[in-house]
Amino acid sequence: MVELPTDCSFDADDWAILARHWYPVAMSCEVRDQPVAARLLDERLVVYRAGEQVVVARDLCPHRGAPLTLGTGDGETIACAYHGLRFGAAGACVAIPAHPTAKIPARMTLAAFPAVERYGLVWTCLRPDHDAPAAPLPRMPHWDDAGFQCVTCPPFDVAAFAGRQVEGFLDVAHFAFVHTDTFADPDNAEVPDYTPTPTATGFSADYRSTVANYPRGSGLQAPPGFRWLRHFDAHLPFTATLVVHFPEGGRLSIMNAAAPVSARQTRMYAPIAKNFATDQPDQEVYDFNLRIFEEDRAIVEAQRPENLPLDPRIEVNIPADRSSVAYRRGLRAMGLSHFFTA
Repeated sequence: MVELPTDCSFDADDWAILARHWYPVAMSCEVRDQPVAARLLDERLVVYRAGEQVVVARDLCPHRGAPLTLGTGDGETIACAYHGLRFGAAGACVAIPAHPTAKIPARMTLAAFPAVERYGLVWTCLRPDHDAPAAPLPRMPHWDDAGFQCVTCPPFDVAAFAGRQVEGFLDVAHFAFVHTDTFADPDNAEVPDYTPTPTATGFSADYRSTVANYPRGSGLQAPPGFRWLRHFDAHLPFTATLVVHFPEGGRLSIMNAAAPVSARQTRMYAPIAKNFATDQPDQEVYDFNLRIFEEDRAIVEAQRPENLPLDPRIEVNIPADRSSVAYRRGLRAMGLSHFFTA
């Protein structure tokens, strides 16, 4: 029997499937000495540092149920605001101020989840040991390659379902209508043929077109006849990466890691790696990508139904939707059903 979070907004069977996967819940740089609040799949979490270890746990003191995010930390432990109980590595209780010399009960420990720091983010999985092994952590192209500037953008909140947001990231037909203020050409709307290819974690797709990826107004131009390659990798359920191939060997790698806060709220994290203009201030990278994310958000938050229909009879497809069709087919193959077709 799966224990669901209080006020869970997901279908129980769908939650059990989604909880087997890894999602980011915080930026590594924001997890310092004080506890950080997070929410994933309706589960309220506390994230804190215990020396070299990052701990992700249910935001609930096992003593009297106070949220640990109300407490304080010192970089090694966090203390509950109600009675001062202190918790350290792996969520273990290390001190009870009311009984400083008494043996600490074995059950006085936090409900902790696995935590991994990668791409400037803290990742966790809510069901690592139930029914099936946890899925692998998504891979970020070029993050560890020499000569690349690596930037982790601040999280971006979307009042929409994670599947809608990820599908928008994979979509290639919306550039000329949604992103004309940032990089796209409103007169270049035709979508050339492309074919998604199944992979172990979802699918990949190579999309070639003449749509440039230079910022509008930058004055930069590709050589005549240059065809831009955009290589997409979908890591189901809610992570995807895009590598844009620029002229002269330039590469821009973007991860879209959508953490489902709830069935109607998404927190999107975006690590970025590029091997050109590597001295560009991080803030400029944030600002430009924020403009792109804002353009997408306006559409995603307005879509109806709010969920992602997996039943092919609910929405009508066109040839440009091959990635969308592959994405929805992959989610169906995972066993997801009720919530996404309602």
